[in-house]
Amino acid sequence: MTDEYNLLTQPWLPIRHRHSGALEAVGIAEALLRSHELADLVVDVPTQVPALLRQVLLPVMVDALGPPTTREGWSKRFAAGRFTDEERDRLSEYFDQYRDRFALFHDTRPFAQVAGLRTPKGETKGTAVLVATAASGNNVPLFTSRTDGDPFPLTPGEAARWLLHTQCWDTAAIKSGAEGDPKVKAGKTTGNPTGPLGQLGVVVPVGRSLYETLLLNTPVHPEDMWGVPQWKRDPPFGPEWDTYAPQGLLELWTWQSRRVRLSPEQTGDGQRVCRVVLTAGDRISVLPEWEPHTTWTSVPNPKAGAPARRPRRHAPGKAIWQGMEALLAVEREEKGKFHTSDLLRQINSARVDGVIADDYPLRVQTYGLLYGNQSAVVEDILHDAMPLPVAALRAEGEVYDLVAEATEQAEELAQAVNSLSADLRRAQGADPIPWDKGHRPGELVLHALDPLVRRLLAGISATGTDFDVLSRGQRAWEQKAWAETMRIAERVLGTASAGAFIGREVADKGKKDGKKVLYSLGTAERDFRARLARILPRAAEHRREAKPELGLASSGASTQGQGS
Repeated sequence: MTDEYNLLTQPWLPIRHRHSGALEAVGIAEALLRSHELADLVVDVPTQVPALLRQVLLPVMVDALGPPTTREGWSKRFAAGRFTDEERDRLSEYFDQYRDRFALFHDTRPFAQVAGLRTPKGETKGTAVLVATAASGNNVPLFTSRTDGDPFPLTPGEAARWLLHTQCWDTAAIKSGAEGDPKVKAGKTTGNPTGPLGQLGVVVPVGRSLYETLLLNTPVHPEDMWGVPQWKRDPPFGPEWDTYAPQGLLELWTWQSRRVRLSPEQTGDGQRVCRVVLTAGDRISVLPEWEPHTTWTSVPNPKAGAPARRPRRHAPGKAIWQGMEALLAVEREEKGKFHTSDLLRQINSARVDGVIADDYPLRVQTYGLLYGNQSAVVEDILHDAMPLPVAALRAEGEVYDLVAEATEQAEELAQAVNSLSADLRRAQGADPIPWDKGHRPGELVLHALDPLVRRLLAGISATGTDFDVLSRGQRAWEQKAWAETMRIAERVLGTASAGAFIGREVADKGKKDGKKVLYSLGTAERDFRARLARILPRAAEHRREAKPELGLASSGASTQGQGS
């Protein structure tokens, strides 16, 4: 088999049409040539999206057309909205020149694999080892009808998608040793890290079309920072592996973190991949600071030779807007706590240059895997998406202030309800719920506010910088946030026992004189109401102007009516 299944032409990339919304499958060539007509990849699991972007679509485009090396060059491409006729010709020439490098089952250069890869004993594994969501190895549940040895047939297209996902996200720990690898010990290799993306909180900006998404994910770098993709490496990869730093962005995007060989066979349903050889691959010695698909946290006192920044990871259960401060940190200040991705910083530069308007419908998607048991198994897939107002990328301005304040208010409202719960528990002689144990009511607040925050961000994105519209939206947000927070606060108050009315005196740990503080239903309600008014000053002012101060239960009910 040489060119039987070629990824350039075979329909293996499921993608949605930009205008009709129809789902179709295309090859790499059609995906790029029609990128202005196409929108989002529709894949088996969300984490396949950055894998497909980085392993094939972005590097093919950049390597065929040449990288953008100036802001002007990038801006010209983005403003065009599609590839020019000359660029389409260059892409077609590239497809013809490197066609054999994209054959999935090539005899000597199978795409993203090693021809003839085998273990010393010739073992193969079921393809479940490629599929992050499938039970395999130590991750097979005790009570299941499927065993690790059962076949897990994949179509060639599915196998290709999971192959590239493995190169980006594979689990860590022990891997089978490859014949010809001098580092194999007792038939195994140990100390394998996860795939490169598994060590990041991946952030991907998304545009109106696949074409715009590709440009939004292509940073402007000097030509000597790009290198070559894995399929142009000569000689091709063998069973041996090494630890080193990527020599360019194309090498980083197409990093071969595993050595793999797919074994296709003919079945009653057609060609399928049921067995695979999976062994250790190259390890990145130092993650380069020009990794574009993540945000960063500064390291206050890095050790000698250690980087001054580390990539941020996504936290399970947290919405993307809860990390807004890192997304909006577009001004690189060495003493700052967070740094946004180079891609979002570049989008802000395009806004300054007038290439991207303030009301451009920019979306941001985040991806991550939650590993468990020494990173040897996948516990959860993390994915979120939201609109990100382009005008908010300007660090000084009404839109930035509004977005930053609203997301901070949501967090503070959750903390306020947690404090209310803690005070009521003290009033009843119980300890507050520990921050790292149990379910605190503040999580209910964040869940209730999540659609409101996203609606606010979408409205801001469509508005641009109209100050009057922004002000009305901010007031509406605060009133609705007040109503939702009150609704949950009433549920917390409803759990109070009769003893909470009298309350209890508890020693104040913050004072050395041993004075005690009275905790009761009344003090808890009073402190919560005062905190709520400080967090949402516009809603509090609106309520003062609208009617006299009411009790907590009446206040919550009346505010819900205003916010509906």
